[in-house]
Amino acid sequence: MAGSDKRDISLDTIVVASKDQVSSDLAGETVLLSLTSARYYGLSGVGARIWDLLREPVRASVICESIAVEFEVAPDRCEADTLQFLQELAKNGLIETRVDP
Repeated sequence: MAGSDKRDISLDTIVVASKDQVSSDLAGETVLLSLTSARYYGLSGVGARIWDLLREPVRASVICESIAVEFEVAPDRCEADTLQFLQELAKNGLIETRVDP
C-alpha cells in the first residue's frame, strides 16, 4: 500500500528518497533541498549514510542492520534511533514509505 501513514514506520516498512527533493554531497556532508517546502537540510555521519541507503527502495530493517554493523551500535539502540530518524525524514516529506501487501 503506497503512501502509508508516515508516523507508523516499522522495521517492515519500505522507505525510499522522495522525488520531491534534491541532494548533493558537499565535503562529506549531504545537503538536501525539499522542493515542496524549499527548506534545506544537512546530514553528516550516520544520517548521511542512511540517506545513501535510501537511494533505492529498502526495508527499514536492512538500514538498521547496516548501520548497526558499520557504526558498531547495539541493535536495539540502532533500531530506535534509525526509526525515529526515518520518521523525521517522512514528516518533512524527504522520503516515501511503502508497506508490502
